[in-house]
Amino acid sequence: MQSEAAEKYLKTIYEIQQHGGRVKTTTLAQTLGVTAGSVTDMIKRLSNVRPKLVSHELHKGVALTPRGKKVALSVIRRHRLLETFLNRVLGFSWDEVHDEAQNLEHHISDRLTDAIAEYLNHPQYDPHGDPIPEKDGKVKTDNYRSLASTPLGESVRIARVHHNDAELLRYLDELEIRLETIVTVVEKAPFKGPLSIRVGAQRKAPVKTLGIDVADDIMVESISESLFE
Repeated sequence: MQSEAAEKYLKTIYEIQQHGGRVKTTTLAQTLGVTAGSVTDMIKRLSNVRPKLVSHELHKGVALTPRGKKVALSVIRRHRLLETFLNRVLGFSWDEVHDEAQNLEHHISDRLTDAIAEYLNHPQYDPHGDPIPEKDGKVKTDNYRSLASTPLGESVRIARVHHNDAELLRYLDELEIRLETIVTVVEKAPFKGPLSIRVGAQRKAPVKTLGIDVADDIMVESISESLFE
């Protein structure tokens, strides 16, 4: 197992890379809340080990090597399994699991990780809809799109929430906007204004309003046929 600091860097680089391209050291420093000098020192360490964990090109940024990606996915697997265990077994709500899992993810063995996966019957998704990497590093792909991009009048199923902010997750819970919920876009305000959505599969279900930035973090999938009663 790598050091906790190294694992944090590798996991963060992986997550930023999912949005495309190499990762700038300034972006890494801002995300981790550390100084640019600290990032430079850690990147040197990660690129000097053998096999190296990251590659770094001046003015181009950092990228994970295959070995670095494997370690990052191992950390993410532990984190998402822990979130799922906390939610399903210990009754933690989806807004509570992230911080607890963050504290534990660097301190459990591969044996315990595998035991948790076995106990949970090898779940594919965590409480936020994020895919749980398999032991060999494979990650399930999806064809989700954001709620913000959903056409007016279309009904979709909420599949994933790209956010770990506990306050936001509690707010969504209050609006009854959760995984597997059927929602319909009933109004889109212009100029990046809010979305009005019908929450539930009934035609008389309540209409709620979401800001465009929040809606952009909610991933949805199409439903094959109308579920309205």
